[in-house]
Amino acid sequence: MRIALYVTCLVDLMRPAIGFASLRLLALTGAEVVVPPGQTCCGQPAWSEGDRPLAAALARQAVGQLLNYDVIVVPSGSCAEHIVHTYPQLLSDEAGWRDAAQQVAGRTRELASFLAEALPPGPLPGHFAGTVTYHDSCKGLRGLGIKQAPRDLLLRVNGLNLQEMADCEACCGFGGSFSVRFAEVSTRIVDRKCAAVAASACGAVVGGDLGCLLNIEGRLRRRGDETTRVLHLAEVLAGGSGD
Repeated sequence: MRIALYVTCLVDLMRPAIGFASLRLLALTGAEVVVPPGQTCCGQPAWSEGDRPLAAALARQAVGQLLNYDVIVVPSGSCAEHIVHTYPQLLSDEAGWRDAAQQVAGRTRELASFLAEALPPGPLPGHFAGTVTYHDSCKGLRGLGIKQAPRDLLLRVNGLNLQEMADCEACCGFGGSFSVRFAEVSTRIVDRKCAAVAASACGAVVGGDLGCLLNIEGRLRRRGDETTRVLHLAEVLAGGSGD
């Protein structure tokens, strides 16, 4: 089996350690893992802003890069959901791309959901001495139905305790350009999320979407919280998160 790791823009530009952690985890499946060198943005920001031509061009770019792999794994529920649900719609009228977009969509998996099925049983490489809480991203939860998989994986990390925060399924307020266009509303939403994180009294909040995590971390720091760690699931599972 050949796996393509679709790294995502945010991971590539903001926290590449997530990509390297994802590679280490995928290697545990015994499959050949490749990072396609020509991958760029999945096109979700353009799609969200109503720029269909640009979104379609980026979809074609991604499909061309990803078509010849058995599985495409994405460490982001948001980007994975866009590939799975939007690519077939975007390219449905393009005879040369329609079938390819459907094939790529059918082979695309979000990281946690894939690892929960593909990893051998037993402890994972990471070690975390403490308690974490988990934030469910909107696209991962509502778009792809990912709920239990990341929690089951976290419980396989040596030393880690998992404690649910209140309203763990509530939006963090990011939503890409939503946080810019509707900054006041976004801030109110993320303030509620930060309050739930604080009330959980955990040392870290973990999630599967870096966009959410950057938004939560930024607001935590502005509220004066300099100690709560904000970590991607891959970092905790693979180790290298500082524990």
